[in-house]
Amino acid sequence: MATARKSRGRQRVELAKMEKESNLQVTFSKRRSGLFKKTSELSTLCGAETAVIVFSPGNKVYSFGHPSVESIVDRFLTRNPLPNGGSVRLLEAHRNANIHELNMQLTLIVNELKAEKKHGELLEKIRKASQAQCWWANPVEELSLEQLELLKATLEQLKANVIKKADNLMFQGANPSNFFSPNPAGVTIPYDGDVTGFDP
Repeated sequence: MATARKSRGRQRVELAKMEKESNLQVTFSKRRSGLFKKTSELSTLCGAETAVIVFSPGNKVYSFGHPSVESIVDRFLTRNPLPNGGSVRLLEAHRNANIHELNMQLTLIVNELKAEKKHGELLEKIRKASQAQCWWANPVEELSLEQLELLKATLEQLKANVIKKADNLMFQGANPSNFFSPNPAGVTIPYDGDVTGFDP
């Protein structure tokens, strides 16, 4: 028997400018990060030289480029390839190696950050669930009258149990029966191993 789907899954978002300023800023920040990440992956995987320049709704400029935004923009504007001198190629190769390594580190850090966020969300859920189950661990000011009365009764019972256990331990420590061995008649006789034939 097939189960009915509870949600409609991922839905297509209508592409239109957002009206709320707060939603606009959050969406811009997330999408910009995603765009830069994809550009970094394109550079890393394919060795492509890329440049992305983005102006935010607040007129701040953000850029990402491989090997650098300036070199890509200069190359685009002049429509000329970079000079093929040996030192320039060596410098480019070194820069590309560094950028490749930094891109890999960035990808690892972004993945670790996502994992830590998920772990933090899970811990928060566990904390809230635990707080609901272990209400007695909450500050006294947050407990209801019924919870306070139940807590008081439980603590009084615990106190009585502790006193009873302490009394038993003190009685056992003061009882000299540890030094005597009982006989079958129930009378306690001191044990003397030197007496011949005496084996209680």
